[in-house]
Amino acid sequence: MRTGLYPGTFDPITLGHADIIQRAMALVDKLVIGVAINRDKAPLFSLEERVAMVEAECAPIIAKTGGSIVVHPFENLLIDCARDVGATVIVRGLRAVADFEYEFQMVGMNRAMDASIETVFMMADARRQAIASKLVKEIARLGGDVSKFVTPAVKDALLARFS
Repeated sequence: MRTGLYPGTFDPITLGHADIIQRAMALVDKLVIGVAINRDKAPLFSLEERVAMVEAECAPIIAKTGGSIVVHPFENLLIDCARDVGATVIVRGLRAVADFEYEFQMVGMNRAMDASIETVFMMADARRQAIASKLVKEIARLGGDVSKFVTPAVKDALLARFS
């Protein structure tokens, strides 16, 4: 069984994330969504809220693909998380060249720590390339419409947080 790990803070999960998750399901038998605990980022939503959102957003993907998705919070090194969940591949979404530069460095460091775990880059769908959780939160905070970037449930969670 091929297990993949798709890590991120998912603060909140966006349609771009969901696109990568759905497409990654074609590459692996089991996809672990690693919800990062990153104290430096000061997330808008708690870990529990982010995990619940990811689980809810993955339910339709599981129903559609019939695949296995597990949501797994983590605070350790990404490569250690991959080992912990038995992942042989790390899935990373790319939106722009700036993403690649950072990810390229991460792959080099991860390969130095464990060369048996591969990293696969997936380009975001053209309709989703501009979506970033940080920008979605800013739009919502300023009263803008985020319905093109997140599902209705996530939109409601953002509106509730900023009301």
